[in-house]
Amino acid sequence: MKIAYTGWTWLVNHKDNYKYEFEQSLWAAADLGYDAVENFAFITKYYDNDANEVKALLDKYGLEMANLYLHFSENPEEDYQNAVNYLDFMKKIGATYMNMQAVMWNDEPHNRPTDEKAILAYAELSNKIGKLCAEQGCIACFHPHANTAVYTEEQIDLFLANTDPAYVKLCPDTAHTTLAGMDAVKAFEKYASRIGYVHLKDVDPDVNFDPKWPMNRFRALGMGTVDFRGVVNALKNAGYDGVLCVELDKPHVCNYRSAQISREYIHNVLGM
Repeated sequence: MKIAYTGWTWLVNHKDNYKYEFEQSLWAAADLGYDAVENFAFITKYYDNDANEVKALLDKYGLEMANLYLHFSENPEEDYQNAVNYLDFMKKIGATYMNMQAVMWNDEPHNRPTDEKAILAYAELSNKIGKLCAEQGCIACFHPHANTAVYTEEQIDLFLANTDPAYVKLCPDTAHTTLAGMDAVKAFEKYASRIGYVHLKDVDPDVNFDPKWPMNRFRALGMGTVDFRGVVNALKNAGYDGVLCVELDKPHVCNYRSAQISREYIHNVLGM
C-alpha cells in the first residue's frame, strides 16, 4: 500500500501565498517519507491550469499526486463540467483518483434525517463522473463525510445500492465513520469490496470536546481511539493494495508535526 498525506491544510490558512504553501506541503511529505499526496481539485486555478508546473514540483520532491478532491455544489451540470476539466489536469500530473463529496452544511443540527432524494441525485451524478473517469483510466471514489447527506451507514448503503460498482468506489474515512456511530473495523470489513481509496485520521474519545463542531475531535494517528491495526488488517484481508491517505482537518500543532506524528505511528505501530 502507498502511504499518502493530504496537503490542503497548508493552503487553507495561507490564502495569500498558495504556491509557496503548496510546495511546503510537498517538501514536508517527502521529508517525512510519505509516498504520495492529495489535494483539492481547485488547486488548478492557483497554477492557471498549468499542469506542467505542478508535475515539475511533484517530480522535484519525488512524490505522486494520488488524488484530487472534487466538492459537489448545488449545480450538478457544473459539477460534471468541473470533473471533465479536473480529469484532464489529473491525467497530466499523473493522479489516479478523484474523490467526490456531497455539499456540506455548517449549521446545526449536524446529524439530519436521511434525504433519499439528495442521495439518489448524488448517486446519479457519481455514476456519470465515475464512467467518465473509468473511460480515462482514472478511478472515481465517493467520500462519506459528516454534515453531508451521505454520512451514516444507512445513507452509505443507499448510495452504494444506487451506484455502479464498476464506476463508483468508496473512500471511507476512519474518523467520519467513527463519528457516524459505526465501528471503523466492521465498516471497513462491510464495504471492503467497494473501497477504492482510504482516509485515515483518529478521533478523540471525549464527546464533550467542542460538541458544537464534533469534527474538532479529529486527531493525528495514535492520539485517539480508532483501531488502525484492525482497519489495516481488514483491508489486507480483502486484498486492498491502494492508497492509505492520512488527513487531519485542523492540526492542533503545526502541519509538519501533525504529519510527523501520523507517519511515525504508521511506521512504528503498523509496520508500514
